[in-house]
Amino acid sequence: MKAKWMVIGASFLLFMNCSTSRIVHTWKSPDVPNRYYSTILVIGLFNIKDSVLREKMEGHLVGDLRERGCEAVSSFKKYGSNSFRGLQEEDVLKKFQGDGADGIVTIVLLEKKSQQFYDSRKILESPDAIYQRRFWGYYSSIYDLLYDPGYYQESTSYFWESHFYNMEYKELLYAVQTKSFDPKSTESLAHEYGKLIIKDMAKNRLIH
Repeated sequence: MKAKWMVIGASFLLFMNCSTSRIVHTWKSPDVPNRYYSTILVIGLFNIKDSVLREKMEGHLVGDLRERGCEAVSSFKKYGSNSFRGLQEEDVLKKFQGDGADGIVTIVLLEKKSQQFYDSRKILESPDAIYQRRFWGYYSSIYDLLYDPGYYQESTSYFWESHFYNMEYKELLYAVQTKSFDPKSTESLAHEYGKLIIKDMAKNRLIH
């Protein structure tokens, strides 16, 4: 029994210590042109309060595209956080095309959730609490753990969506939805997301 608890605890700790991002759904148009894009514009659609996260997410995706040999531009860096407010579709698209963008990748944070969980390390560090044979010994050990300020921890999950559009035909070529769980930092979240999306776009032959 003790060995079983140790295995479960070790697996939990390994999972909690790893920042994870994974693709949960993709769609690709059956009519994807085999072409080279001169400039891909990366646009983050975020609440204004998430401007730091937007800048990080766009920046890493731009960097990963450039590593693939694609010229890419962050819309946050080029146009600012609120440049398209009040403009019509035609005006915005003309602006993009005038700046040489022939492809667009969007990043949207669809959902962010935070929740509390109990830290099993507290249990693992106090084996007497699990293996007490007398009620009061077990009760008092668990009671102390429950009221320890470090007993409960918080985890955060993110649900993302990205689209890739061809500006020549103004058509959606690719869509991907991704989940990220408990990133260590905004920087690591943006880094993981960029690598994951660009790798999948290359796999689907959307970029070279």
